[in-house]
Amino acid sequence: MSTTSVIVIVVAVVVVLVVGAWLLMRKQREHQRVEAKGIRDHAAEQEFEVGQRQARAEEIAARSRAAKAESEAKAAQADQLAQQANVHRTDAADSRADLNEEWERADKVDPDTKPDQSQT
Repeated sequence: MSTTSVIVIVVAVVVVLVVGAWLLMRKQREHQRVEAKGIRDHAAEQEFEVGQRQARAEEIAARSRAAKAESEAKAAQADQLAQQANVHRTDAADSRADLNEEWERADKVDPDTKPDQSQT
């Protein structure tokens, strides 16, 4: 075999290897493109579900804030009613004291009431 033949064979083998490697890389890239498309399609399907979950979470958070605001309003109303009740209790106690004084005064004025008899 001559040197030229060996060089031609080596060049042919190198060309075949380079073309084979190029075809293999091309096939691998195409496979990666198909795989990426599948992943993107799956992600697109999940996009709607994730959006629904986010919307549901926001809805529940809004209801929670509304319930908390309502609870705080009710607590403020309860505090106000408790203050009003205290004012009325004080007024009632004062009225009871005034009434007791009236009974005592009536007993003192009444000549038929003995000092140890009491109406209360």
